Amino acid sequence: MKHLLTFVFISLIVSSCKKDEKEAQVATLENEVAKNVIEPVSKDMMETAIIYEANIRQYSPEGSFDAFTKDIPQLKQLGVKVIWLMPVFPISETKRKATGGKFASEFPENERKKYLGSYYAVTDFTKINPEFGDIEDFRSLVKTAHENDIYVILDWVPNHTGWDHEWLKSNPEYYTQNENGDVIHPEGTDWTDVADLNYDNKEMRKEMIEDMKHWIINENIDGFRCDVAGSVPTDFWKEAIPQLRAEKDLFMLAEAWEPELLKGNLFDMAYGWDTHHVMNHIAQGKENVEAWDKRMETINELYEDDDILMNFVTNHDENSWNGTIKERMGNGAELFTTLSYVAPGIPLIYSGMEYDMSHRLKFFEKDSIPKTKGEMWSVLNKLANLKSRSSALHGGKNAASYTRLENDNKNILSFTRSKNNTSITFLANMSNQQQTVSNMLNGKYQDYLTSTMETYDSSTSSITLQPWEYKILLH
Repeated sequence: MKHLLTFVFISLIVSSCKKDEKEAQVATLENEVAKNVIEPVSKDMMETAIIYEANIRQYSPEGSFDAFTKDIPQLKQLGVKVIWLMPVFPISETKRKATGGKFASEFPENERKKYLGSYYAVTDFTKINPEFGDIEDFRSLVKTAHENDIYVILDWVPNHTGWDHEWLKSNPEYYTQNENGDVIHPEGTDWTDVADLNYDNKEMRKEMIEDMKHWIINENIDGFRCDVAGSVPTDFWKEAIPQLRAEKDLFMLAEAWEPELLKGNLFDMAYGWDTHHVMNHIAQGKENVEAWDKRMETINELYEDDDILMNFVTNHDENSWNGTIKERMGNGAELFTTLSYVAPGIPLIYSGMEYDMSHRLKFFEKDSIPKTKGEMWSVLNKLANLKSRSSALHGGKNAASYTRLENDNKNILSFTRSKNNTSITFLANMSNQQQTVSNMLNGKYQDYLTSTMETYDSSTSSITLQPWEYKILLH
């Protein structure tokens, strides 16, 4: 009887262990399925990608991850393939910036709480800003994005930290110091709310890389948009990015223009800052199409064929500091938004742009974007549909060709993009006056915006375009 009881007892233990092991295997499998709900980042994805910059604080009245997560399925309607989250990390209290260039501490105590500070004054690279929610809310956002075939990249701030970061106490040698041994803010800037990091320090580099890995390994994010990446030594990126890519396939965006950051397997994409500036200048009548042509020539000279630049008519810096799209581009806003989609590169949508946002968002205080769909939603939806299905608008590492169609009017931009026996032609009046140009087209084309067929004969006709009028012609 004693032996029988012992046998039963051992059987129960073995059975229990097997059950626990099976449950652990199921949990692991479920975890892996959750992680792999979206295909790995790929070159093919980049060809039709549209990026959305999410300003969580200002996206909704709540300013929360949850409020943004609810709208992710709608972003899919706009062809969004990558969500770039502005920094999600805790913000330093010390030297917290306020509106008007002052510190929050300079205001009466009862006013200070409304000054939330800059996202880019990070206290801890491994924690979540409680202003937006908690880590579970963040995970829900990433999971929802992946379920909608959208990747999530974090805005990373490698150049500096806020003044409350633990490194300032534990490792002051991680920071740039003056002749008196005092840690300083980045030289040549007014970024007094942050402390400049010292990339001569090898240990700091290691910790920075480990903090970046944390979000890939533990939170399943898909890459980074790296703030002022050109101010960080290129040899750091050569050290860091291969280690990050060893963890999973990533999408890497540099807030920089330097071509060397796109060499080899470093960043996938850089900023088209000068493209943006040229569009502003043409919209304001300061330059004409010749400036656009010069810019395209410069791109060909500076960058390799598989380099990608981000096209944008606005972003968080432009909106808050330099003005709304309407302020900078006037009645040409729709034309230049369309140009950012049909020109070589990958286009950006900034929070509120899809809702015809007409005001400058506050940077250090709570604000909110409008949430009523108007003209721009329809425009972006049409552009997304075309970009997603036409290889002539591929903008990644195997982009469609760009051929300038010469014409006799310096205010008319005309070009064709082609790939895989598919072509689109873009015609645009880049001025606030009616323009006529000798016809450079032959044959029948479908006007994508009106779905009508148009016939052109270069030997007999000219083309007249109203101020800021444009055409996307399929053939």
